[in-house]
Amino acid sequence: MQVLADHILRVRAANPGPLTLSGTNSYLVGRDPAWLIDPGPSLPDHVDALLAAIAQRGGLGGIAITHEHSDHREALAVMRARTGSPPVAGAGPGADVQLADGTRFGPLLALATPGHADGHFAFLCEDVCFSGDAILGEGSVFIAPQAGALAAYLAALRRLASLEIALICPGHGEPITEPRAKIAEYIAHREERERKLVAALGAGLRAPGALLDAAWSDVPQQLRSAAALSLTAHLHKLLEEGRLPAEIEPDLPLRELRQ
Repeated sequence: MQVLADHILRVRAANPGPLTLSGTNSYLVGRDPAWLIDPGPSLPDHVDALLAAIAQRGGLGGIAITHEHSDHREALAVMRARTGSPPVAGAGPGADVQLADGTRFGPLLALATPGHADGHFAFLCEDVCFSGDAILGEGSVFIAPQAGALAAYLAALRRLASLEIALICPGHGEPITEPRAKIAEYIAHREERERKLVAALGAGLRAPGALLDAAWSDVPQQLRSAAALSLTAHLHKLLEEGRLPAEIEPDLPLRELRQ
């Protein structure tokens, strides 16, 4: 556990891996009651740590879900069962409060941050942003392999950059104390991937594997599948902007990944 401020506690799950990095972060905000952001994976030690912290903070007012990936919401059912079924806010099925941009849930303000996943939301509490997987404290995120995802993601990043945010509490990694610099880094990262991809297409490369080798050459083998998802998202963005060669099918990397 790590106390980030008097009203914020981070509880990191022991689920490190290529996609979860150092582990998935859950957060408790406030006291009497506390509000839980992302219950995380259903690991007994993680659940027990959250329950102990909730008891110390005077009970649980509600549970907010940034997005539906299992490492962020798998423990939802057990946490509800063991805390008196507090209300849940999210974009997935079964949420008591269906989130939309601007929804308020306890002390939290939901901000739509699509791109990494359908129905992804960040939460603001005063000048602190709980970013889920939109922005990480280590590494970068993969983008959903579908039309509009990358453009929406970049728009969400620019919107976050325009806000007065003093601290970002990410879904993975350490707290981000220089939000604007990190967001600028994330935007520049996507622009660099696009520059390399456009150059590869201009050089006549067409096969997904060759495009990955050209634009994602730094990605380790265990993350190549995730990179293929982002490649698909980048190809869709080029198509939307009229910059994709006519013979390229933007969903080809995704289809090859599923074979």
